[in-house]
Amino acid sequence: MRLSQMLLVTLREDPAEAEIPSHKLLLRAGYIRRIGSGIYAYLPLLWRVLKKVTQIVREEMDATGAQECLLPQLQPAELWQESGRWDTYTKAEGILFALGDRQGRELGLGPTHEEVITAVARDMIRSYRQLPVHLYQVQTKFRDEIRPRFGLMRGREFIMKDGYSFHADTDSLKRTYQEMYQAYSNILRRCGLTFRAVEADSGAIGGSGSHEFMVLADAGEDEVLYTEDGTYAANVEKAIALPPDAVPSTYTERQVLETPNANTIERLADQLRCAPSAIAKTVLYQATFDNGQLVLVLISIRGDQAVNEVKLNNALVKLADRYDAKTLLSLEVADTGGTWAAKDLPVGYLGPDLPDSFINAIAKVSPKFLRLADQTVTDLKNFVTGANAPQQHVVGANWGEALPLPTVVDIRKAQAGDRAVHDQAQLLQSARGIEIGHIFQLGTKYSKALGATFTNEQGEEMPLVMGCYGVGVSRLAQAAVEQSYDKDGIIWPVAIAPYQVVVVIPNLNETAQVEAAEQLYQDLQAAGIEALLDDRNERAGVKFKDAELIGIPFRVVTGRSLAQGKVEVVKRRDRSSLDLPLAEVVPTLKAWIDEAIQAT
Repeated sequence: MRLSQMLLVTLREDPAEAEIPSHKLLLRAGYIRRIGSGIYAYLPLLWRVLKKVTQIVREEMDATGAQECLLPQLQPAELWQESGRWDTYTKAEGILFALGDRQGRELGLGPTHEEVITAVARDMIRSYRQLPVHLYQVQTKFRDEIRPRFGLMRGREFIMKDGYSFHADTDSLKRTYQEMYQAYSNILRRCGLTFRAVEADSGAIGGSGSHEFMVLADAGEDEVLYTEDGTYAANVEKAIALPPDAVPSTYTERQVLETPNANTIERLADQLRCAPSAIAKTVLYQATFDNGQLVLVLISIRGDQAVNEVKLNNALVKLADRYDAKTLLSLEVADTGGTWAAKDLPVGYLGPDLPDSFINAIAKVSPKFLRLADQTVTDLKNFVTGANAPQQHVVGANWGEALPLPTVVDIRKAQAGDRAVHDQAQLLQSARGIEIGHIFQLGTKYSKALGATFTNEQGEEMPLVMGCYGVGVSRLAQAAVEQSYDKDGIIWPVAIAPYQVVVVIPNLNETAQVEAAEQLYQDLQAAGIEALLDDRNERAGVKFKDAELIGIPFRVVTGRSLAQGKVEVVKRRDRSSLDLPLAEVVPTLKAWIDEAIQAT
């Protein structure tokens, strides 16, 4: 491709709306253009990158025996209502673009396709002899993000590969799950990315187990906790660990003490001269279930620890049937000034035994607090906690008849420095990651909801066992930039670079430079090397800066050394250069490219 004929406009300054390096560079280098909030045009250079990523994805998926298909982007609301996710996605999470047609039917623009694929399986799979079946697609998805940001990282329209498998039993599902684990590892490795597969929360998709594939980068939105021995890695939302041992309380008997202005753990610990780990703090949340029921949730957790709201959300979903509900619509720190409050709450002085009389007797509000305790407080002795009265705390408290232990659940947020469960000598380390892939063992969640069954060998009708596997194609492309760039621009991995070589003519008025560049350009193409020819009528400095900005792996310059029958060849990654005889340029570049691709 000749740059003089390409739609390429580069920018010298960072765009105002871009926050992270990869977003700035993709805009500056002419890969994308913003059309609206969270909506981007993929320009020719990026489209080549996306096609390469997609090809790698297809090759790895096809190698497992998965079959490619294409599912509709418009999805009937009835399917989502059958699964119970219509309200979750339109009201709770609010990420589904919902619309109506001229007949008044409700539709959604697909953010994901579990319901659609399950409906297909319900209609087409009848017998165990047809199983397992694994279908996938590469398609545009739509999600109404509350705050689109970071370019392609969190957009409202994006390209994704999503796959779904159907099985007769969990053993078959686990085999496909392991195949996908390996396939996803292969995809990221072949794309030239440094990544880590971690245990993850299944979120709104659901299922019994899942792994995320994280591309490691400083700007990653997710925190990954892992051990140096390589045995454990998990998203912080899912991670489990052992906290540091609590410092024993110095109090030996129960007392109520005046603690003025001690409404934070730090102030309380300082005033009472105790360790934060000797305090059982109480945090109040309000949960709204899908039937409109509001439940006030009192959490007891050790003073030096934090609540993991994802774990709390999951625990509440499991308790939904207690309130005649199916799922949770929202979870937030309680509004203590809300209409549910019968009187002023002693904020900062709450205890696990806060009386239910603080809740107003109104419709759709549970009259009793849901009391939960994290494991970290169950072993505390003579601890400090709130006295449920302003400026007062209880010291020397113990669980027992006077202070019943609430229902114990794991709702603690693991953190770097915690001890690993598998080996307490291993301390959790922290890294930032960008989620690129996510695989799920769905089980029968959707097949039961939508009535997708098959007849087993014994003639019994059974729900299909499902798996789900997603890779963000456009997100992967930007993650590659976020992981590999310098002050001058992008450094693409060779395997997914839009072009492998750029041939630069420093001076179009020098006939020898033009002729050598044209010949090299043709020879590179004939050798199967993807080449750009920078034949623009621009200064040499502009061409060199653009070559570095757009990140082509190798640059060939027909400059001063041409008088000796040589050209300069520059590696973008480390900026190393050498002068090569014209006859050696193509075979040398071919060897470098093959080596780089094989190394991944």
